[in-house]
Amino acid sequence: MSAPVLGYVERHGVLHRLTGTSKLVLVLALVITGMITFDARLLAALSFLNIILWVLSRIRLHDLWLVLSVILVFMVLNNLLIYIFAPAYGTELFGTEHILLKGVGRWNLTTEQLFYQLLVTLKYFAVLPSVLLFIATTRPPEFAASLNRLGVPYRMAYAVSLALRYIPDIQREFATINQAQQARGLDTSKNVKLGVRIRNLISILMPLLLSSLDRIETIAAAMELRGFSSGKRRTWYAARALKPADWLVIGLSLGIFLLAVALWQVNSGRFWNPFTRI
Repeated sequence: MSAPVLGYVERHGVLHRLTGTSKLVLVLALVITGMITFDARLLAALSFLNIILWVLSRIRLHDLWLVLSVILVFMVLNNLLIYIFAPAYGTELFGTEHILLKGVGRWNLTTEQLFYQLLVTLKYFAVLPSVLLFIATTRPPEFAASLNRLGVPYRMAYAVSLALRYIPDIQREFATINQAQQARGLDTSKNVKLGVRIRNLISILMPLLLSSLDRIETIAAAMELRGFSSGKRRTWYAARALKPADWLVIGLSLGIFLLAVALWQVNSGRFWNPFTRI
């Protein structure tokens, strides 16, 4: 079977040896920092850190190609729509205007607008790769244990674990139903027109949805019969003790967050404005 669309990928990388708790703290630090800052220097540094983490994890781009493709398309559309609906937002934001290309009406291409949209793009590279790496290098039970260790109620943590563990099952079942439907003459390949493909895919998704609902009911009944959620706390078989490497990652995460807070104070806000020096 091929690698799951979004799930754990078995490799022997450095990130796989870290505990889920330390990786979750790192992801939270990168996500929060990416949300609160618009400093290009910090975002570029976080993007470079994500490249290093990706290499250390030994996760191939092909392992998550579908998710990465969707993110890439959304990133391009986001930048395109920003320029269409707010072509002068960068000028308003930084207070200067350096026209690179004279356009029609208000659609002038300015350095400020390009820089702002570069910041938006850097946010994708500073945040999303770490989230994907966390999911791809952390087993679902350990993911749940790390969430619970950080204070998330174990019922919610276990629900997240079940959702991630179910993704490969959905992919496997989709492939099975797809092959069965193709044997009955419902072609979903590129050999047929788009409208026919969509109609045939709907005929596949309906059995998949019904079987998924049936499986959810079966799992819920089994967990209830075994007394799940009867206690206030629970132990985790997949939980691991923190090692020196994990504490190093946690320290790095704290340093990244503190650096974002410090730059906020230095820049007197979320943005670093290089145009005031031009």
